Amino acid sequence: MRPESSGGGAGGATAALETSQSKYLSASGGEQEMHVVLTVRVEGTVPTHPTHPTDPTHPTHPADPTGHPGRGPHGDDRRGPDAGDRRAPDGDAVRHPDGDAIQHPAGAGPGGAPLLAQVLVVDCSGSMTWPQEKFRAARQAAAAAIRMLPAGTRFAVVQGTEDATMVFPAHEGMAVSSAGQRRRAEAALQGLPAGGGTCIGAWLDLAGRLLAAQDAPIGHVLLLTDGRNEHDRTMPLDAVLDTWEGRFVCDAWGIGDGWDAGELLRVARRLHGSVGAVREEAALPGEYEKLTARLLTKTVPELTVEVTPAPGTAIRYLKQVFPTEADLEPGGPPGPDGAYRYTTRAWGDETRRYHLCLTADPTGRPRGEDLQLAAVGLARPAAGPAMAPTAVRLPPPRACVVHWTEDPALSRHTDTQVAHFQLYGRFGQAVAAAAAAYRRGDREAAERHLGEGVRLAHAVGATRPLADFRRLADIEDAAAGRLRLRPDLAPIDFEHLITASSHSTYGPEPDDPAPPPGLPPHPPGGAGTDPATGPDPGPGTAFSATAPAPALTRPCPACDGRAPLTARFCPRCGHDLRERP
Repeated sequence: MRPESSGGGAGGATAALETSQSKYLSASGGEQEMHVVLTVRVEGTVPTHPTHPTDPTHPTHPADPTGHPGRGPHGDDRRGPDAGDRRAPDGDAVRHPDGDAIQHPAGAGPGGAPLLAQVLVVDCSGSMTWPQEKFRAARQAAAAAIRMLPAGTRFAVVQGTEDATMVFPAHEGMAVSSAGQRRRAEAALQGLPAGGGTCIGAWLDLAGRLLAAQDAPIGHVLLLTDGRNEHDRTMPLDAVLDTWEGRFVCDAWGIGDGWDAGELLRVARRLHGSVGAVREEAALPGEYEKLTARLLTKTVPELTVEVTPAPGTAIRYLKQVFPTEADLEPGGPPGPDGAYRYTTRAWGDETRRYHLCLTADPTGRPRGEDLQLAAVGLARPAAGPAMAPTAVRLPPPRACVVHWTEDPALSRHTDTQVAHFQLYGRFGQAVAAAAAAYRRGDREAAERHLGEGVRLAHAVGATRPLADFRRLADIEDAAAGRLRLRPDLAPIDFEHLITASSHSTYGPEPDDPAPPPGLPPHPPGGAGTDPATGPDPGPGTAFSATAPAPALTRPCPACDGRAPLTARFCPRCGHDLRERP
């Protein structure tokens, strides 16, 4: 079925919804599962005015090349005696109790209050002290993120050991961003000691309590660790995630060589964030700056995906598959209208994709006609103490249909998008299995699973993770998954590979100047190539098996599936489209 889409009118933020599926299932085979990819695209959310560079007291202002609030190139204070009274062009200044001006930023919430409340969690366990550059980079990265916060933004810094304690402010609460408060927070970070253990559950629980006491619609936690959750019994992580799931977003980062990608993924998937890591400590401040810059473009606190199954249809799962993987659970039992509601957090101008799996028994159902299995739609959040109705134009609901047929020529086809993300899921599973086998000392199994991961990465066109594969193995033939584990591999490279596998692509990735060994050169991505996510073929690349193939797709000679013209490999079977079957 070709993707269906619809959006709102001009002006303001607009949400669009597309569905992509192959509607045919085998009646004689009793097929019951229908897979649908939902594409949600939001546009028009980015504020038309910058949030803070117009404030002369902010460190990103041209008058402050050193990065220190309100200081000139030689560290002299250039704000003058009335600096706290300055006004920026995009809003009115009000006075903070410490004498600094608070600028209500563009993209603010009800009453001019900022949308964002930010908690930075810094691992201060004993392992962070060696090498010394690691803990220095952690403090510098947190300071870099704080310097970017618009005036008026609530923020806090938490020290993470086997417990969680406040760094800034000193009491359990959140500060209000201003030039003075940012300066004080940076000073507190520079004097931060390290020593102790690791209890990620305690860190997240304190962060959750801090955010719950605020009225900011977007609560965000940026967590950094270099170790494993060794004190989990103190405050079990699973229980903490059960408490705070859906209440805030958490991005989890690893540094050094002792962190566990599986633990960070568990946090990020439950709290709808992403996982990242740096190999070089010096890269962390820059990564934090980029992440904070993206975070500040988020102006839609949440959107709800509503799935209303028809009688006799059950929802197996709905999960986010692009740009990162995230688990989604309904917010409770279905409403009076029968709809299950799944909350998605913190939107800017972006596209996300979700994999919906429905089940229905064909017994007694009509054959040879389209039947609606479910309706999917988007909804705004309900107004609450921290949430005003979000001004987003919404698309009409879309139908997910099934057509039970006796014709195997129809039912054997798999939708292009569905096949792509199913292969990507198998890729992540193969990587995780290889890491587990290596940890238990089974190199043969690790090599076998890693080879399957390389083959699948090659099939979906994920060239970037192949660079991580090369640190672990000598790739002899990527398409066949043939490789040999390197004798000098570092176990932490498995963690980096697991992290990379959690960031999915949509379609083959764009050209890389030097593809890894075993991967042949690939054709240009075309006009629709996105440097971050690869070419987006746009609507029309997934289609009904009986409809003429759109011009943007071509047949696979090995399995009769269809693939975008820009694809190097069939997303259904992995066949190299430049070779004969």
